[in-house]
Amino acid sequence: MRRPVPDTGASLARIGRRALLIGGLQAGVVGVLGWRLYDMQGRRSGEFRLMAEENRISIRLIPPVRGLIHDRNNVLIAGNEQNYRIVITREDAGDMEAALARLGSIIALDPDDVERTLRESRRRGAFVPIIVTDRLSWDEVTAVGINAPALPGISAEVGQSRIYPLGPDFVHVVGYVGPVSERDLERYPDPDPVLQIPKFQIGKIGVERWREDALRGRAGSRRVEVNAAGRIMRELDRRDGQPGDDLRLSIEAGLQNFVQERLAGESAAAVVMDVTNGDLLAVGSAPSFDPNLFVRGISSADYDALLGDEFRPLANKAVQGLYPPGSTYKMITALAALEAGAITPETGVYCPGHLDASGRRFHCWKGAGHGQVALAKAISESCDVYFYDVAQRVGIEAIAAMAERFGLGERHDLPMSAVAAGLNPTRSWKREQRGQDWMIGDTINASIGQGYVLSSPLQLAVMTTRLATGRKVVPRLVVAAGGREIAPAPAPSLGLSEGHLRAIRASMSDATNTREGTAWAARVVDPALRIAGKTGTSQVRNITAAERARGVTRNEDLPRNRRDHALYVAFAPVEAPRVAVSVVVEHGGGGAGVAAPIARDIVLRALTGDLPPLSAYPENQRGRIEADIEALRTRLRPPAAASPTAPGGGDRA
Repeated sequence: MRRPVPDTGASLARIGRRALLIGGLQAGVVGVLGWRLYDMQGRRSGEFRLMAEENRISIRLIPPVRGLIHDRNNVLIAGNEQNYRIVITREDAGDMEAALARLGSIIALDPDDVERTLRESRRRGAFVPIIVTDRLSWDEVTAVGINAPALPGISAEVGQSRIYPLGPDFVHVVGYVGPVSERDLERYPDPDPVLQIPKFQIGKIGVERWREDALRGRAGSRRVEVNAAGRIMRELDRRDGQPGDDLRLSIEAGLQNFVQERLAGESAAAVVMDVTNGDLLAVGSAPSFDPNLFVRGISSADYDALLGDEFRPLANKAVQGLYPPGSTYKMITALAALEAGAITPETGVYCPGHLDASGRRFHCWKGAGHGQVALAKAISESCDVYFYDVAQRVGIEAIAAMAERFGLGERHDLPMSAVAAGLNPTRSWKREQRGQDWMIGDTINASIGQGYVLSSPLQLAVMTTRLATGRKVVPRLVVAAGGREIAPAPAPSLGLSEGHLRAIRASMSDATNTREGTAWAARVVDPALRIAGKTGTSQVRNITAAERARGVTRNEDLPRNRRDHALYVAFAPVEAPRVAVSVVVEHGGGGAGVAAPIARDIVLRALTGDLPPLSAYPENQRGRIEADIEALRTRLRPPAAASPTAPGGGDRA
């Protein structure tokens, strides 16, 4: 069968339409590609050039140099030192376990450091350097350098680390630094990127923490060229950071060392304050510990030992410890009554050894009683019954208001950790916190610094400073920052009768300088250095009627944790006060026998600037005290040299 002859014209027409369609499509594709090429190479070339540059250039942070901390005489308290360390890079080291084994045959490695390094190497990129160990000696660094050909991927670096040259003396004031933790990062809503640097350290407690932002400074940066894997090929440029501010504190290093050594062997605290401007000259808390242990990474054994110590070395008792102030509070009760017109200095109260009120019997420390008592005798001989009586006349609200004027119950604004507010109780406080009405017995207990009243050694030093001056002196710790002096806060008058204040001061002088005074044994015989003070003994247990009937158990016959706290507050010299001091010895027993002698030695050191002169002590005590001072001399740190640079400067290396 013959096939039909195709229509040539129609076929050509169909082919032409298809060619035009395909050609149009090809032209469209070429046009789109051309436009895209123009868009990328022309109109958006700058954007892609920047993206390529960012892939090639990496910005690395340079940790800032931490600011230094000095004492009031520019003695270095917290500085920086060179820190030799060993780093390893997995990309170059290869088998990490074998590399660390080779390193361990050259220098001693802690097994914990080896395990940590292996753990980090599995989490980080192969090109990221990891610190194996630090704080190496020069000999160890040299040994690693000599064996470098056998240690591929392992090298020595030089960094900086915090150091506290005066060790335990300042740890409760200055604190210490440590590696940044997740909890630390939570303190900052927008954390500084420098906090992400591995092993970067920030302040953990004390001034180091509360002035962290100023001390840290600002990080620098360097631009480095990296390859596709992110490994650094070369450094392009560097911008140094801004060092942290240097700080100068009001503390005097020599006095601080003396206070710490004088408190040694006790669980105690002492605060020394310049009454003229509020400078804290010493803030001691015993026992103490070495902050350098925490900087270097404290061992579990050492940390457990600190936690398990019944004397609580980790606590700053000077600002954190709260104690019933005992009889050191009696000046507050007396001033409240004097200012309210409830009594005069000559008002008499009869003390038979007790006072009956609201169906209870409240005892005086002197069972036989003091007889007829007025203000001077009540304070100097510490008659409890006098203050029981006076407190009922004036009431708790007036007493609490007077305590507030003297800084009790107030959290003083200082850059130290756990500064406590104490407790200045009132009727409303008891109703809100205890759901109970205020009782007459509560007022009686509060009148002698017992019951609900709680104060810190810092607050007692502030109270004593204000008694000595009649002014609202505010404590301060930082006297200069970043090379700029910080003026002390104004100290306005407390608005109290100068006559009433003179009567209180004279009574405190009698307590120390008259034979009947409770602190007579801790007197100073040099008129130019004479002390006015007040003893305190605060109970930590109830004494039952049965115990009183058979005789109150002596402190030395009780377990330590049931003994009374010993307290003493003082200012000196009597005629022209320069310093105030408070001392609290936990479970020390009587304030007169334990706290007052410590305070006397501290006052003499503060006033003379040297070991207490033997001539200042009563003649019949000098033989014993001379031996005590010589023993103390052997424990004191040699005087530290001031920084050779301007105040606030110092060697940062």
